[in-house]
Formats: sequence, structure tokens, C-alpha cells
Amino acid sequence: MIVAGKQPAPQWLDMASAIRHCEAGMGEWRWAGTTPDDAEPDVVMACAGDVPTMETLAAVDLLRDYLPELRIRVVNVVDLMALQTQDQHPHGKSDEEFDALFTEDKPVIFAFHSYQTLVHRLTYQRNNHRNFHVRGFIEEGTTATPFDMTVLNELDRYYLAQEAILRVPGLADAHPELLHDLQERIAEHHRYVREHGEDVPEVQNWKWPSATAPGAPD
Repeated sequence: MIVAGKQPAPQWLDMASAIRHCEAGMGEWRWAGTTPDDAEPDVVMACAGDVPTMETLAAVDLLRDYLPELRIRVVNVVDLMALQTQDQHPHGKSDEEFDALFTEDKPVIFAFHSYQTLVHRLTYQRNNHRNFHVRGFIEEGTTATPFDMTVLNELDRYYLAQEAILRVPGLADAHPELLHDLQERIAEHHRYVREHGEDVPEVQNWKWPSATAPGAPD
């Protein structure tokens, strides 16, 4: 069975990297994060699905501009069964592999293409499950632009960046102006899309900025 979307989509990995990534089921995209090798991140930005992946990377792009000192790890999941333990599913990762990706005690902002409860059910036996904060479908939708649908379900880049700031201890208190700016961007999107019938230019024209990173998209 072949499942294909109708809309243009970014190519995040070259073919060799994509094959390795799909065989693993999930993995860290180091080119997208800001955490030095062998260092613990302050926050893990995780995603599963095409739109959640794009919105997560756009959120990371915002956070890199806002808070260059913030250590971010980006984890992309292509096989949901890899989230389970090995005794639950043969594709499941060991606890050591899972902790190496998601840490044992750092906040995980997980953008998902469906209901949030599924991710919680798949990870409930994991060490860091209590710190998983999943954004997904919340039964909101109407005739709207693709990006407006993510905003209605609080799965867009602005909400994801807000979630990261709120979940990293002390960050929201230190930078309330960032939360305000993100809320203003949501309000501007709401106004613009209803006036013009299309997404704001910063959304329509967004591309990942680090095209020179190994394995990153052009």
C-alpha cells in the first residue's frame, strides 16, 4: 500500500539517512537540535507525522532565535511501535535506547498527528513518561487553511514553542515577553487568515534555515 499526500512537502533527509532512520523507527535529528554531543538537553522536541514534524522544526527555529543558549534535542518517530517496550512489541526500543533519546527527567514536547492519549498509552511504562506533554488532535476543525487547522488544535509552531518555554523550569518566569510575542503571532495569524483566506507570509514562506547541515534539507 502506498500512502501519498497531495501537498508539496519538505524533504528532511537524504535517501541514505532516510533509510537508516526508517529502519530504526525513530531517532535524533542532530542537525536540527542545539545540544552538544553527549550533553543532556533542556528540552526534547519530538514529533510523529508530516505536519507535526514541520511544525516542530518551525518551533525549534523560533526557539533557536529566541533562546540560543537553550539546549534542544529533536527526535522524529516514524514507527509508533518503537515507543513501546520490547516485551510489548518486537519493534520496541530497550529502556537504554529510549532514555538515550528522551532522557529520564527532561520535558518532552511531542507533536502527534492524532489523539494525544495514544502516545501516552504507548509510553506509559517508560521512565520519563510523566514528563511527556503531547499535542495532537483535539476534535477542532472547520473549512480552513492547513496551518489554521494546526492552530485550532494547538499543534502549531507557536503553541509548541510556548509549551517548551512553559515546561523548562524557570524559563517562563525569566522570559515572559517570549510567551507574549508568541501569543501575538497567534492573534495576528487569526486576523490575517480570516481577512485574506490564506496563511501569514511567515508561515507560507518558512523554510528550515540550516540547509548546509549534514543530512538536512535544501
